Amino acid sequence: MTELPGSLVDLAHQYGVATTYDDWMGGHRAVAESTLVSVLTALGVEAATEEERQASLTAREGDHWRRTLPPVVVMRAGRPTSFWVHVTDGDPVGGWIRLEDGTVRTGLRQLQNDRPPYDLDGRSIGEATFELPADLPVGYHRLHVDAGGVDGDAALIVSPAVLKLPASLGGGRTWGLATQLYSVRSERSWGIGDLTDLADLAVWSAAQYGAGFILANPLHAAAPAAPMEPSPYLPTSRRFVNPMYLRVEAIPEFAYVRDRGGLRKARSIAQAKAKKAALIDRDAAWKSKRAALEAVYRVRRSAGRELAYAAYRRREGRSLDDFAIWCALAEKHGNDWHGWPERLQHPADPAVAAFAVKRADAVDFHRWLQWQLDDQLTGAQATAIQAGMSLGVMHDLAVGVDPNGADAWALQDTLALGVSVGAPPDEYNQLGQDWSQPPWRPDQLIERGYEPFRALVNAVLRHAGGLRIDHVIGLFRLWWIPNGAAPTEGTYVRYDHEALIGIVALEAQRAGAVVVGEDLGTVEPWVRDYLDERGLLGTSILWFELDRDGDGGPLPARRWREYCLSSVTRTICHRRRDTWRANTCGSGMSWGC
Repeated sequence: MTELPGSLVDLAHQYGVATTYDDWMGGHRAVAESTLVSVLTALGVEAATEEERQASLTAREGDHWRRTLPPVVVMRAGRPTSFWVHVTDGDPVGGWIRLEDGTVRTGLRQLQNDRPPYDLDGRSIGEATFELPADLPVGYHRLHVDAGGVDGDAALIVSPAVLKLPASLGGGRTWGLATQLYSVRSERSWGIGDLTDLADLAVWSAAQYGAGFILANPLHAAAPAAPMEPSPYLPTSRRFVNPMYLRVEAIPEFAYVRDRGGLRKARSIAQAKAKKAALIDRDAAWKSKRAALEAVYRVRRSAGRELAYAAYRRREGRSLDDFAIWCALAEKHGNDWHGWPERLQHPADPAVAAFAVKRADAVDFHRWLQWQLDDQLTGAQATAIQAGMSLGVMHDLAVGVDPNGADAWALQDTLALGVSVGAPPDEYNQLGQDWSQPPWRPDQLIERGYEPFRALVNAVLRHAGGLRIDHVIGLFRLWWIPNGAAPTEGTYVRYDHEALIGIVALEAQRAGAVVVGEDLGTVEPWVRDYLDERGLLGTSILWFELDRDGDGGPLPARRWREYCLSSVTRTICHRRRDTWRANTCGSGMSWGC
């Protein structure tokens, strides 16, 4: 392969784009120039020619020195760190912290900084360094400086050094069931499993067998218009939930629907059709359930319920509005926003606001659905805990979203367009994989103080005793594939794992939840060590736990990793109908077999 231009290598490294990587067989591979140019373009960087690359390098350096503060500073509790401040050389500078509880911390200690001033368009810019003390509380704070009369502020995130296991585990192990909720049907569900079925399964498994948790498939939202995406790992939104999982009769206003008998008859018909079908028909189930939900939505709410709904809307804010507007737009124009009229393709366009006003009822219906889901998810978790589960419901966080869906539309300025996430060739997929999902732009996450990621993790953990993160290596690096290229023609893009894992730990600590990272596949040993250091559990699968230093047979359970979620199989492996010996791995899953 032709040697890469030095300017391209420099630019790639500054943006965290790998120019080489080690393949699954241990070989060292160079990344093609065309791949690097495409990936940098997806990051908003012009890099096709030497002139463009030099201009991009110069612009990046200038942008750095124009900043008074970095966009965000992330630190671990108990460990002091530092941050820089840019100010006209010689001007005085001072800093303080406003903690999230409103308390102000002053007296930040200035450290020695011998970096020479930088000439920025004829202005001499100096750099000062301040220390952030180790005793700052965990949370989301604001950092403030007065630099020569210029005020600056930045996000300050203090994460727990270690995510401790919830006290509810009592320092011991627990086990639980893993289920695909859509398959957990009962006589009272509408042909597809729902959140009441989830709660009932939790009660049954806890009361009869002492289960400590129940792991559900990703419950992320799917597009509202048929056909519904069958894979829960390719959602339209990860922050919001699929209303297909609502139990209509559990909504308080159902009691005031005039034609309740008609709705129950519709449920019976849907259930009868589902029993006869060989496969689960999501579209049919959603069609009948949606009609019932619309009838319940039309019921006038009590004053108390109206206040509760208003409080929910305030809490969720603009993100809920964007999601609901996208759903209403998708019902009118189709599930792929790229095919919509141009003026509707960005949430900030005035035409979108005009549509939301014109179709206010349709938009509000989708907001209301999410409120009902929030209520029923809260109820499912509470029921699981009341039944004696130590953790309750464990949710599953998918790697990414549908590029044509709600999150990709609402967050298009924070996601990388023109590329998709996948995986390089490995032992099991020697052509590599393309998952058709747009990745986060690491630079834009930093610019926004990680707010979109914080909101996502907070939403998923709000009703959970545990969280499983699919492909947790994606919080360290992701394999980006330019659109139209083969999976073999991608490269790795690095993320600030200290920040992302720190946010996960912070949100999980506040939720009292355990976090499991799916760390299978091509994962460097240091990543597993890091996850263990931060208190995130790993994953062990019976199929893959082999005595590679011995006879190649199953590895005895006593030699498995201790801090992990262990199971017989996983979503992409074949299911087993055999009865495993109890001393092989225990019942279902456990923390360290």
